[in-house]
Amino acid sequence: MDFIDHLRALSARVATIKDMIQTEEATKNAMIMPFIQILGYNVFDPHEVTPELVTDIGTKKGEKVDYAVLQDGKPIILFECKKSGADLNINHASQLFRYFHVTAARFGVLTNGLVYKFFTDLEQPNKMDETPFFEFDLLDFKERDVEELKKFAKSAFDLDAILTTANDLKYTTAIQNRLAEWSVNPAEEFVRLVSADLIGNRRYTTTVVEQFTLITKRAFEQMLGERINDRLKGAMTPETNPAPAPDPTDAADGAIVTTEEEVEGFHIVRAILRGLVAPHRICLRDAQSYCAILLDDNNRKPICRLMFNNPKKLALVLFHEKKEGEKVALESVDGLYAYAEQIQATVHAAAPVEVKSA
Repeated sequence: MDFIDHLRALSARVATIKDMIQTEEATKNAMIMPFIQILGYNVFDPHEVTPELVTDIGTKKGEKVDYAVLQDGKPIILFECKKSGADLNINHASQLFRYFHVTAARFGVLTNGLVYKFFTDLEQPNKMDETPFFEFDLLDFKERDVEELKKFAKSAFDLDAILTTANDLKYTTAIQNRLAEWSVNPAEEFVRLVSADLIGNRRYTTTVVEQFTLITKRAFEQMLGERINDRLKGAMTPETNPAPAPDPTDAADGAIVTTEEEVEGFHIVRAILRGLVAPHRICLRDAQSYCAILLDDNNRKPICRLMFNNPKKLALVLFHEKKEGEKVALESVDGLYAYAEQIQATVHAAAPVEVKSA
């Protein structure tokens, strides 16, 4: 499993237990420690992760930070933890502010096990900003969020590289949030800005503002809808490959229909193999009774088969070194992730020389 698969697995588990967690300590053990481990740090090695690091602050002695991630014996990331679901406003970061000021760490994380808010000192040196430059929601993250989070992993941690992009990330996120808010409830000043060249000589009366507020909102909805449709069309079109040819071994009559579940499964397999082979080499070839996923669109290089024609009875066929198929039942399309290692091993066996390292 790669980085994003570990996050998805933790996300699925946390979603089922979050309401059972009632204390901060339980939140740390069940939710936050596994998250830190996914970043590649050994939570059981005090040389890498020190729980309750003692920090003296002025006249206060024995102040403790919940977790400190260390590099070369010095803290690089501080974690202040709250119980599952607790609010994470700036008032709850007071301890983190104090710890940040007296340690060498450049990053502070305020978390409740579900949301992780990353802070640094972009505004004033050695003084933690009041606004996080990055937020990661374990139950609702996008691929770009994962790419940002990867920068904090042990194998990729580069202080200068993170700080270089942190400033842009902070303001990019703020602008995205504002645009998202305006797409639902356009601010009057924004409506005036986008409609300035459209109303001609008319005055901005209340009626005109109301009219163009509705038009602006509708324009946002249509634009976003078209963007989503374009992305979906692009995702369903194999990259640089011709349309899938019918499987010559399939003799059944009738049209072949590629279902939504098969398309979703195809893209999950691509995600599983990301970093091993270029996406355009993973091809879909649908048939009457199953959907074949092949390497290089070659029948001699089967990756797996999706038997998804019946959404209530999903199955996966795995191939071993002797090309023998093993059929396993799936509860859902996401169940493919449980067989990531077998799917990756099949690709290695099919093209051991050509496969790129992850």
